[in-house]
Amino acid sequence: MKTLGNIIWVVFGGFIIAIEYVIGSITLMVTIIGIPFGLQSLKLAEVALWPFGKKVVHSKTSSGCISVLMNVIWFFVGGLPIVLTHLLFGLLFYITIIGIPFGNQHFKLMKLAFTPFGKIVINNR
Repeated sequence: MKTLGNIIWVVFGGFIIAIEYVIGSITLMVTIIGIPFGLQSLKLAEVALWPFGKKVVHSKTSSGCISVLMNVIWFFVGGLPIVLTHLLFGLLFYITIIGIPFGNQHFKLMKLAFTPFGKIVINNR
């Protein structure tokens, strides 16, 4: 069932979302200062491409205060528009019963886009 959901997701916009995250990541990595933010954008691209069967959890090796500071910078520099976009798409998918699983994936992406530092993506088996 996860594979079918992922195929439908990729065909109906997931691929475009992932490409946008990769382009944003490359743009961020042009400067040395943007590399950590570009890496977090790649994390979002990974989940955006194949979201069903992935789980976002807190990293046990997160660097505490640095993660909090980087999340605050991320949120004000670029995270807020991403969060609002996933919130809008999640609510739009919730209008229909068939769209609820896809809305859930947008809410998962929204949670990750809110605070990507200190989190890792694992496969949910």
